[in-house]
Amino acid sequence: MPHSIVNPPELHDPTSFGYSHSATVPTGAALVLVAGQYGSGPNGEVVSIVFVDQVWQAFHNVEVALAAHGLDLSHIVQLRSYVVQHDFDKLGTVVHAVQGLWGTVPPTHTVIGVASLATPDIMFEVEAVAVRP
Repeated sequence: MPHSIVNPPELHDPTSFGYSHSATVPTGAALVLVAGQYGSGPNGEVVSIVFVDQVWQAFHNVEVALAAHGLDLSHIVQLRSYVVQHDFDKLGTVVHAVQGLWGTVPPTHTVIGVASLATPDIMFEVEAVAVRP
């Protein structure tokens, strides 16, 4: 792996919440930045008004963007998610998706509650930083 995920024992174990505390990137590695992806299909339209569907589609779109660089989700070191009208149910959905995609070693991840996103039908957006070895 081109990077390492570190969860210091002096801090709580964050993995059950779908994130890790820190990551290191080796010198000389290239960063690949993925702009905010939302639950859109190839035509740019939101695929569903259901929050969970938008979350999974957005993460799929991140996978597609990374594949264009020869990378996959294992190369991600940082996520930043934006949730419209954030609540604990929506947080649970995001955590479940992250755990399903990364298992017990998730990337660093910040979830931010927002009033709105680019259009009224977008409820979730995620951006990523990946490392090319």
